[in-house]
Amino acid sequence: MKVKIDTKQKFHVIYITEPVLSGNMTAELSESLLPFLQIDVKNVIVNLKDIENLDEAAAETLLKLQQTFYEQQASFVICELQLSVKDQLDQMELLDLLNITPSESEAWDIVQMEEIERELLGGDNEF
Repeated sequence: MKVKIDTKQKFHVIYITEPVLSGNMTAELSESLLPFLQIDVKNVIVNLKDIENLDEAAAETLLKLQQTFYEQQASFVICELQLSVKDQLDQMELLDLLNITPSESEAWDIVQMEEIERELLGGDNEF
C-alpha cells in the first residue's frame, strides 16, 4: 500500500495513493496508523482523494480504527471522499458512522476543535 504522510503540529495527514482500498490491505492499513497512538501527536486525518473503490472489509477497518483512536483520546477524520466511495459507504450503511469531511481543511478544523474539547474536559469524556 502506498502512503504519504504529512506531519503537522497537532495531527498527521495520511494520503493513501492507491485507486483501490481492499480487505487484503487492511492489516497494512492498521499497521500504518496504529503506531500514531504511541507518540505525542496522535491525531490522524486520512485523505482518501485517490481512492476510487473500497470493499466492505476495508470500510469496516476504517470504522474500527476510528473507534480505537477515539477510545485513546485521539481524533480520526476521513476526508475528500470521491462520490463513488461515498456511495459505497452509504450502501454498506457505514457512511453515517464515520467522521468524514468534504475537505482536508475542514478535517483540520475538526481535529483542532476536538483537541480543545479534550483539553477543556481534562481528558474525561463524561459530561
